[in-house]
Amino acid sequence: MSASGIVARNTEVIERAFDIEGRSLWTDARRRLVKNRAALASIIVLSVIALVAIVVPFFWPYGYADIDYANIACAPDWWPGGDAACFAGGWHIFGMDQNGRDLFVRVLYGARVSLSVGVVATLVSLLIGVTYGAVAGFVGGRVDELMMRLVDVLYSLPFIFFVIILMVVFNQNFFLLFVAIGAVEWLTMARIVRGQTLSTKQKEFIEAARAAGLGTFATIRRHVIPNVLGPVVVYVTLTIPTVILAESFLSFLGLGIQDPLTSWGVLIADGKDHMETAPWMLIFPALFMAVTLFCFNFIGDGLRDALDPKDR
Repeated sequence: MSASGIVARNTEVIERAFDIEGRSLWTDARRRLVKNRAALASIIVLSVIALVAIVVPFFWPYGYADIDYANIACAPDWWPGGDAACFAGGWHIFGMDQNGRDLFVRVLYGARVSLSVGVVATLVSLLIGVTYGAVAGFVGGRVDELMMRLVDVLYSLPFIFFVIILMVVFNQNFFLLFVAIGAVEWLTMARIVRGQTLSTKQKEFIEAARAAGLGTFATIRRHVIPNVLGPVVVYVTLTIPTVILAESFLSFLGLGIQDPLTSWGVLIADGKDHMETAPWMLIFPALFMAVTLFCFNFIGDGLRDALDPKDR
């Protein structure tokens, strides 16, 4: 091959190299997550549940508080042993509860409340935990010791007991439930972020930021927090089902959502009292909750695999 041919070939190779689009960490992680069938299926299922819970109640002919005294605790007409004549005046695919309310629309409203509590309370814990852990790990010294000893003290308090105290002191408020659970769940988040920050602050780019005169909090905001988001994102997907279970337990005890508004915890609490005579009242809300919790766990596993640099 002539010299001109070699030059032309090398030029072509270089041009192709420049045409190749670089992939960031998050782009690569997204592609790996999409290849995880369990995580992808879980995302689709969660999206469908959320969409149905938001949209369908607007078009459903029954409200979550509408009472039909003629059809109290009636089974679905397709249920084994169900009586189709029980629903001569309407169609209730999940049957009726003990007060004659349509169970399907109440399960959907329960999904709204449970998912909202899970997401918002997790965001509260995320905001507090990431900020607290990043400051403690980056500043270090006595400040770190004092801040983490406070976390240890709060850890020594029983989780549910602490939330119950908040709910009793400030009354049973729907919006307070978000804050009360989130104000407790941040403890583990803070520990995770602190550990990641202790490792990150030894990196060269942190030293470069300090040498450039960047302040402590600006360094934390611009360099530390973005570099610890990988483990945080994974933990967030595992915190949401924990919060949903906590809300369900509080509602089960009568300290959470109050009637006629409902959540999956309230529906399960009502269903367990009628599980022998009306098992559908327990099965449907429990099934929705179980599927949702499994989906969040599968997504968490998928994110962990996608963001793990050692698994590339």
